[in-house]
Amino acid sequence: MKIDLKFKYRDLIKYLKDEAPFNPHIAIVLGSGLGNFAASIKILKSFSTSSLPDYPPSTIKGHEGKIHFAKYENKNLLLFQGRIHFYEGYKISECILTVFIANLLKCKYLLLTNAAGGINPTFVPGDLMLNLSINGMSIKKEIAGLIGLSDERGKNNFKNFPSIHFNKTITQAAYDEKIDLKEGTYWFTKGPSYETPAEVRMIGNFGGDAVGMSTAHEAVLGAYLGMETASISCITNYAAGITGQKLSHEEVTDTAKLVEKIFEKLVKKTIYLLD
Repeated sequence: MKIDLKFKYRDLIKYLKDEAPFNPHIAIVLGSGLGNFAASIKILKSFSTSSLPDYPPSTIKGHEGKIHFAKYENKNLLLFQGRIHFYEGYKISECILTVFIANLLKCKYLLLTNAAGGINPTFVPGDLMLNLSINGMSIKKEIAGLIGLSDERGKNNFKNFPSIHFNKTITQAAYDEKIDLKEGTYWFTKGPSYETPAEVRMIGNFGGDAVGMSTAHEAVLGAYLGMETASISCITNYAAGITGQKLSHEEVTDTAKLVEKIFEKLVKKTIYLLD
């Protein structure tokens, strides 16, 4: 049965529409360790998600749970500092709130960012990867329940996924800023644990370049709803079994912090280049 998000979040919708200082043009979801980007631009109005009606609290370090209305290069931005994950025990109707809000506020562009484990042997921690494709097979059932019977418009929208124009813009931004931007396929897993070495080998054998526990469902819904959608992964660690070292969330956030200036340059240049 399709979930009626407009009814489920009617109070949240009304609150944000009443309080929004402007209609944002670009929505950006900031993944683990990348939240400091918000401090580098002009913020006009902020909300703590804990103060918003029906907004579930984030329980993960590095996800502050804030929504910012901001400006950069005369572009209106909507920043989500933190997201909600399946591995926290939430439903898909809660995990896609960022995209649902961005669409209701009429954002044209949706940029999703995340921290991911590197599987491609040419990747090292600190690399940035533009997602040319996303494997979200493990979450298709939940997405189908969210969208319901897909219509022709949504199917046509999804043909431009990821957005060709948006990806070209990000690539141009990387070239202009002399950033070595990798490209590859992001593979989604539900968690709550990191992948096992056997799972990582399987993902690599099937073409996955990086693995993480977010983004896939947000990207699918964003594209289906007609937003130009793109995503960038920060390779924060080697995936399980590649080095023999144990994985930790601290390693993820620490590595993300080391590349936050490069990430900031890439995103700012992308915003500048977008129409």
